[in-house]
Amino acid sequence: MSRKIRMGMVGGGRGAFIGAVHRIAANIDGQIDLVCGAFSSDPQRSKESGGDFFLPPDRCYGTFDEMMKAEAALPEDQRMDFVSIVTPNHVHFPAAKAALEAGFHVLSDKPATFDLAEAKQLKQLIEQSGLLYGLTHNYTGYPLVKQARDMVREGKLGKIRKVVVEYPQGWLATRVEASGQKQADWRTDPKRSGAAGCIGDIGTHAENLAEYITGLKIKELAADLTTFVDGRQLDDDGNVLLRFDNGAKGVLHASQISVGEENNLNIRVYGETGGLEWHQNEPNTLLVKWLDQPMQVYRTANGYLGEAATANTRTPPAHPEGYLEAFANIYRNFANHIRARLDGSQPDALVLDYPTIDDGVRGMAFIEAVVASSRNNAAWTGLDV
Repeated sequence: MSRKIRMGMVGGGRGAFIGAVHRIAANIDGQIDLVCGAFSSDPQRSKESGGDFFLPPDRCYGTFDEMMKAEAALPEDQRMDFVSIVTPNHVHFPAAKAALEAGFHVLSDKPATFDLAEAKQLKQLIEQSGLLYGLTHNYTGYPLVKQARDMVREGKLGKIRKVVVEYPQGWLATRVEASGQKQADWRTDPKRSGAAGCIGDIGTHAENLAEYITGLKIKELAADLTTFVDGRQLDDDGNVLLRFDNGAKGVLHASQISVGEENNLNIRVYGETGGLEWHQNEPNTLLVKWLDQPMQVYRTANGYLGEAATANTRTPPAHPEGYLEAFANIYRNFANHIRARLDGSQPDALVLDYPTIDDGVRGMAFIEAVVASSRNNAAWTGLDV
């Protein structure tokens, strides 16, 4: 097919953080064009934001409902192919529902919805529509995360016994939401963020990364949530014990009051014969540890890496690839899946390697199980999936 995939966007206008990240990621491989959007809940700000991106005024909409109806009425060679949803959590479900009902594929920021009931309803809508849905758990897009997953999948570590995954940040160590800081304001508001704060915002990334690399599913958990900052409505620190479906045990720690930490997502996986260690702060390095050999250091873009890691690398060795490129890998795969649909062809397995609504449902089930367990004095609680 000799054209780019056309994208619309809900959210991400003036003053937004993650919208710009999504636009950069979508543009990295030159496969996607932003053609329209409803960029703000304020119709005027939405139209002004569209002007910032040099979009024609008639493709800058006041609401996402208006956008879905107008785009669906356009000729097939003009309308958007999919919508990217980059709003606070409470808008994810209604925007995705409107897009699916109008016949458009959806790529949404995480978590998938405001709560688990919405996530399950959204899965039904997706299955009924036959349309594509992706979720930007962007850390799964790193080449060496894919290398780690494939090494586990190939049995190189033996049976997995232990998983330790951590995601500490320090940016909410004080009550910055009281100063009007936009990103802190909605993330600490239960009406917009949902039942959890830190666990919903970054804990779900840790949960998703652990399941992605190991291929295991969290069966039950015991959680202790804390709100350390006075006046804050949602948790800002969480500690969770995990039991996986193969008998492996795990520890998940997520915090936004860990002073001095920036974005220190990291994971360690231990099997019967080997272990892995990866840090998002140094994403181009994967440590591989053995019972009877010296530790190995794997580096991005080298010829000894597997097919998935190689396919998701753009630059030669020692040229750092990071957060934006990992995001871009999800956008590229999703766009290529749409392209295969339009061509009537069968996409290969590498194209299908992006998070889906199943990951979204599991993420929401994780959040609700963590909240329920913590309220019940860290009682072991199963995931309702």
